[in-house]
Amino acid sequence: MYYKLLQIDFPVDGPWREEMTTTYSKLAAHISQTPGLLWKIWTENVETGEAGGIYLFEDEASAQNYLTEHTTRLESFGIQNIRAKIFDVNQQLSEITKFTFIKK
Repeated sequence: MYYKLLQIDFPVDGPWREEMTTTYSKLAAHISQTPGLLWKIWTENVETGEAGGIYLFEDEASAQNYLTEHTTRLESFGIQNIRAKIFDVNQQLSEITKFTFIKK
């Protein structure tokens, strides 16, 4: 079995850092209930005006379903130029390089 890593990023004008945390805490709680999601890392780069996330899913179907849902949500916020990729995760090599797989 291969876990699926989903990478999403997009141009955005903010909010950043603590303001992002305050603004999106409820959304984070909602995302945490996504079927098949093991975890999400929120990403932001103030200098380049980009934000997004790295997600680990149990399977391809969960990753694809979330990508469809989240793309629709981002577009409803007026966000365009959304970039997304799905990768297989090589668990054995990742564990050698100190990654720990934590299931809910």
